[in-house]
Amino acid sequence: MTAQVIPSVRNKRLIVMAAAETQNEFQIDTEQLYHEEVFTDRRVGSILRLTPVTSDGSRDTSRAVVFLGQTQVLTQAGALPINFEIKADSLKQALEQFEHGAEQAVDDTLEQIKQLQREAASSIVVPGGSGGAAGPGAAGPGALGSGLLGGGGVKSR
Repeated sequence: MTAQVIPSVRNKRLIVMAAAETQNEFQIDTEQLYHEEVFTDRRVGSILRLTPVTSDGSRDTSRAVVFLGQTQVLTQAGALPINFEIKADSLKQALEQFEHGAEQAVDDTLEQIKQLQREAASSIVVPGGSGGAAGPGAAGPGALGSGLLGGGGVKSR
């Protein structure tokens, strides 16, 4: 991998992005091909049926059919896509298990978001504060200027 530095005018900082090697990055794995079918009620979500196929398009019976569920939840930041695998042997079973799978995926996603928030909160260092937690005399959220990390004396570790 090589690194590429991209200036960001909006945030007035440099962003370093990893640029993957171009050789073989876009080569399709002909041993892992699937025919994709979408079933949807156009309201709650969709179920994708991924049927394994060979490179000539015929059914690959050595691999199992995979079902994936897709839905979204509305948040203050907008729609959050939720994708999850459904353990099923048929479309009927996938339809029956969709609700439980979606609920579990939403719970897992919310837990991941909470974990990311905890990690982000513990990595904020405020001058005059004690470690990652804001101590006495530390500036509150309203004192961060632009509200972005890097402004108002807030540093990311």
